[in-house]
Amino acid sequence: MSSATGSRIVVTGATGNVGTSLVRLLSEDSKVGSVRGLARRLPDWELSKTEWSAVDLASDQSDLVREFEGAHAVVHLAWAFQPTHDPAATWRTNVLGSMRVFDAVATAAVPTLVHASSVGAYSPGPKDHTVDESWPTHGWPDAAYCREKAYLERALDTFERDHPDVRVVRMRPAFLFKRESASEQRRIFGGRFLPGPLARPDVLPFLPDIPGLRVQALHTDDAAQAYHLALRTNVNGAFNLAGEPPVDAELLGEMLGARPVRLPRTAARSAIAAAWGLHLLPASPHLFDAVLRLPLMDCTRAHTELGWHPEHTAPEVLEEFLLGLQQGAGAKTEPLQGRKVG
Repeated sequence: MSSATGSRIVVTGATGNVGTSLVRLLSEDSKVGSVRGLARRLPDWELSKTEWSAVDLASDQSDLVREFEGAHAVVHLAWAFQPTHDPAATWRTNVLGSMRVFDAVATAAVPTLVHASSVGAYSPGPKDHTVDESWPTHGWPDAAYCREKAYLERALDTFERDHPDVRVVRMRPAFLFKRESASEQRRIFGGRFLPGPLARPDVLPFLPDIPGLRVQALHTDDAAQAYHLALRTNVNGAFNLAGEPPVDAELLGEMLGARPVRLPRTAARSAIAAAWGLHLLPASPHLFDAVLRLPLMDCTRAHTELGWHPEHTAPEVLEEFLLGLQQGAGAKTEPLQGRKVG
């Protein structure tokens, strides 16, 4: 796509957090001739040069080869975070569905595959300095999300060996937020009935300061820009994507005017495990364990080879997201549908 005009791009998971930002970018690119967005449910959303197809990657019946034929690139974003109590279900969608995508890319002779990996694919790493893309990608095996992301890294190793004619790019972003994703992420991680208006400084007198809880955040639009650049640039391999600075209790306390209070890991995990076990909280304690162990990422390669630089700082990202939580923000797609609770 770097030199072609009228390129045809197919995006799986096109109605989700990253998909909506990327599809919008592609629809505005003069070098893109058409965009085909694949999603389980068709959106009530019209964009120039964009058509939609209803495709469920968890089903063997989806004719992905037909959808991919003639495409210059496939961007694979589709992912299911739930049900966390049924890891076999997410495995069918995320791992087996992704492998169907990879096979269809090869069968349809698509020259470029851009895959959404994640910081969650990385093995446990440091919190006091960053690691580059050579850090091991074995995930945290107890967490389904990390286990699945890591497995697909191995699947892509095999795919690249067997299909050297396909340019493969692996994006490994940090935690992604934008205003329009607030309602979806509240449902996925906090529960359908968690009141968004609670995300206000005046109702948070203190914040739990948990050892190891230091992560990176990135605006979804900035991540979409990196995907866009990967399509337009003749690169391959993995790219770390993250905003600055890293997010911890001290930074959040300054943002919200709340005092960090030290909380042992075991106490925090016990509370999460109890709520998850009672089906009161969708986010599992296993994912909590993984977050405490994720390394901080060095994004030098994305800066130098893609020319990518995020426009939003981490505090700006979180401020926008928290405002979206309070307002019940969303978008005109089924995954991002807005809803205010509280």
